[in-house]
Order: sequence, then structure tokens, then C-alpha cells
Amino acid sequence: MNTSKATGLVCVVIGLLAGAAGAVVIATVPVGNAGNIGELSGSGAGGYGPDRICGSVGYDYRIGTYEVTAGQYTEFLNKVGGFDTYGLYNPNMSDTRYGSGISRSGSGTVGDPHKYTVAWYYINRPVNYVSYWDSCRFANWLHNGQPTGAQGPGTTERGTYTLDGYNGQDGRTIRRNPGARWAVTSEDEWYKAAYYKGGSTNAGYFDYPTGSDTAPGRDMNDASGNNANYYTGSGPFPIDSGKYTTVVGEFQNSDSPYGTFDQGGNVWEWNEAVVYEEAGYTYRGLRGGAFDDNDDYLHASFRGYGYPSFEGYGVGFRVSEVPEPTSMAILALGGLGMLFRRRGQGR
Repeated sequence: MNTSKATGLVCVVIGLLAGAAGAVVIATVPVGNAGNIGELSGSGAGGYGPDRICGSVGYDYRIGTYEVTAGQYTEFLNKVGGFDTYGLYNPNMSDTRYGSGISRSGSGTVGDPHKYTVAWYYINRPVNYVSYWDSCRFANWLHNGQPTGAQGPGTTERGTYTLDGYNGQDGRTIRRNPGARWAVTSEDEWYKAAYYKGGSTNAGYFDYPTGSDTAPGRDMNDASGNNANYYTGSGPFPIDSGKYTTVVGEFQNSDSPYGTFDQGGNVWEWNEAVVYEEAGYTYRGLRGGAFDDNDDYLHASFRGYGYPSFEGYGVGFRVSEVPEPTSMAILALGGLGMLFRRRGQGR
């Protein structure tokens, strides 16, 4: 890791450790070029989800530079998880190989609420074992100003999403509410930040979220760029001294054109899309692949999905900071009907 990046990550740690008396700070980057063209995604590289035009966003927004980290999620747990009414914590998080190093103490009763700590070497690695609903509750908490208190309408259950205790497999009617300020990324917000070349509204898309049409390498010490944390079937695994995830932003010069890191590999990231529905079950979107997937899953064509209540070692999330709804409505008018169909790669 280069010196400037290491210094930046130290600042993140210091800011987070001060968060007990302050607030979690989500680093974001702006995504402009409102009204950009979309592209057909989902059919190439074995993508699971049905084809969809992805990436067209009719408004400017900001997106998390990094995946939500174990340190940030621990602060969230300590603010609202004293009784953990809706299962924000998964005991597997405490695993310091596959998990994210978050431990819990206390019985979760009056007089002995749960308390949470995170191993220092996991503070800046992505949180995992989070469901889509956990991600929505984190977004609600950000929207509500990061309050302290029991889970309920003023903390985790209302705001960007109206959950009111819901934790089921379906939930197709639970969508982003008007006036939302923070959200789990929409699929289009996620896709544009990851793959769009930027610079105009018809610039086109890269194949990989490292600003490249060539599959990334996986070398943590390569400063030339185009690297990510995934599995090739050969070479070291894991690549970071027995820890399966890498520190967010680890890979130098491997950011997307808008400046996001790790949208390929590390952990899958939930998005708001209702990708697939069958027999009373609804699957929400996942994008980007994880540390134990090959590069097919990092490719722009791969649409993943999962039960929204699923919690796994390879699943985390990223958030968006969105503009006022009136601005979104005006800007969206310019983006209707725009389409860019890729050539090659089975699309």
C-alpha cells in the first residue's frame, strides 16, 4: 500500500474511533453526467439475473467511495443494537478469517444491553454477514441522523425505507421512499459508478469496475493499477495474510472512473433491484463478486441476486447519498428512453 493511501486509512480509523462521541463519516464521490445512456446487462459471463438495461441515472448523486466497513457497522450496532430486536448482528461476524471481526457481549436485556467491539485489523475491512434488510436499516439510521436508541420508527424502521420490523423473503413492496437522503444503492447507481466511463452522457462502459476492459490482476503490491480481491484458482488464497477480505481501497490506482474502490471482488454488494420473483419469493440484486469468485463475477454483464434475508461471508453493501426528490424528478426527464447496447461479450 502506498504512503498516501495508508495515511488516509489511518485517518479513517481515527475518525471512527472518535465516533463514539461523534458520527460515522461515509466517504463519498460525486457521480455526474446525469441522463447518461444505459446498456444491456445480465446475459454475458453466465449472469444469473434476467437481462436489464442498467446504468442510466437521470440525476447527479454521491456514492460511497468504499464498501461499508466493519468499524462503521460496529458503531451502528452500538447506537441501536443494545437489544438487537431485528437481528442486525450475526454471530459469524466474529470470525476473524471469513467474518469481519465484530464481537458482541452482554445479554441484550434491560440493565445488560449488548455491546459490540471490532478487532482493530478489521476496522477498515468490509462488513459481511449482512442481509439486505440490515443494509436498509443502516441506511435508515443514516437518513435519521445516526440517532442512539432502540430499533424503531425513529432509528432503523422508517426513513428511506418503511420496514416496521419486516425481515422476510419477499418484501417486494418495500422500496425507497420520497425524500430519502441515504440509501442502499439502486442497481443503476451502483452500475454507473462501477463501469461508466464518464465525461459525457454517451461515453459508454468499461467491462470491469477498475476502469479497464481487461480482467484485473490480484496483486496487493502492484502500484500500476487494475487489481482486485478475487480468486483465480491459482496463486495465493487468501491474498492478505489469512484474512479473506482486504482493507477497503487497498488496491492502488484500481478505482472506477468516478473514484470508487472494490466494486469488483472483496464482497458482493446488495442493491435495491427486485431481480427475480417466484412462488411468493423475491430476490434482491447483488453485484460485483467476492473474494472467492472468479473474474466472471466482476464483469459488467453479471447480475447476481439473493433472498433479501440471506447473510453470508461474501456479502456486504455500499450506500448512496441522493439529492432532494424535486431535483431527481426534474433531471430524470432528460434520461428517459436512453439506451446503449454493448457489442461483443455475448451482449
